[in-house]
Amino acid sequence: MKNKNLAALLAFFGGVFGIHRFYLGQVGLGILYLLLSMTTLSVILGILDGIIFLTMDQEVFDAKYNSRYRYNTPPRQTRRTRPDFQRPQRTKQREERRTRGEKYRSRPIPPRPTRKQSARSVSSRSPKHNPFKQSGIKKFKDFDFEAAIDDFSQALKIAPKDVTIHFNIACAYSQIEHADKAMYHISQAVQLGFNDFGKIDTHDSLAYARIQPTWDDFKKNGYTTMKKLGVPEKNLLDDDMLLSQLKKLSELKEKGLITEKEFVEQKQKLMK
Repeated sequence: MKNKNLAALLAFFGGVFGIHRFYLGQVGLGILYLLLSMTTLSVILGILDGIIFLTMDQEVFDAKYNSRYRYNTPPRQTRRTRPDFQRPQRTKQREERRTRGEKYRSRPIPPRPTRKQSARSVSSRSPKHNPFKQSGIKKFKDFDFEAAIDDFSQALKIAPKDVTIHFNIACAYSQIEHADKAMYHISQAVQLGFNDFGKIDTHDSLAYARIQPTWDDFKKNGYTTMKKLGVPEKNLLDDDMLLSQLKKLSELKEKGLITEKEFVEQKQKLMK
């Protein structure tokens, strides 16, 4: 620690040689004072420094010349750095968290999927990119229906089960007055899950298809071109039983258990 009063005395009596600067650790200024010792300037500077040191506040002097010593004091011991300090035991909550963490770490880690498996799962989830679908919609809006049909046909090759493409191409076919093809693609859309029948009955682009004579039957058939299977006239199970009885009757005749006349009578009864 540097003393303010001692620095002032050294400035008064040895300031011409810069002794007070060497004392304060300012070696560069001390050498400068030595170089100026041949002139009266170093004497004047030494006297001024002595006056400044005497009038300077102690805290200012310490902040300027004793700061290096202030921060080199040994660190203050805290409660945790004392040798007699003991860490408190874990609380119940922290102990429960530690137990849960051990249980979680003890769970078996499932094997990571291989690159082929992950690529296959991603490809199955993400739909295929179909640029012809968007280009077909754009051409349809521009009233270029034939070009739109070409793009929708290409789009169906990529996604044959896309309900939207079937409905859009049906509208395009109706616009160019191909009602049969329009009904076919409406039927495909319905079979694939399209159930907005009100849109089919009111969409402006399907107006030509709706005025066709076959539209009413097409609508009654559930908007599908497939014919509904009717109930068979005869029960197939009954036919199998009839054949079985005729076979047994023939076996009885061959064994001589019934006559020819009895065989014909029983056969006629079964065929009625």
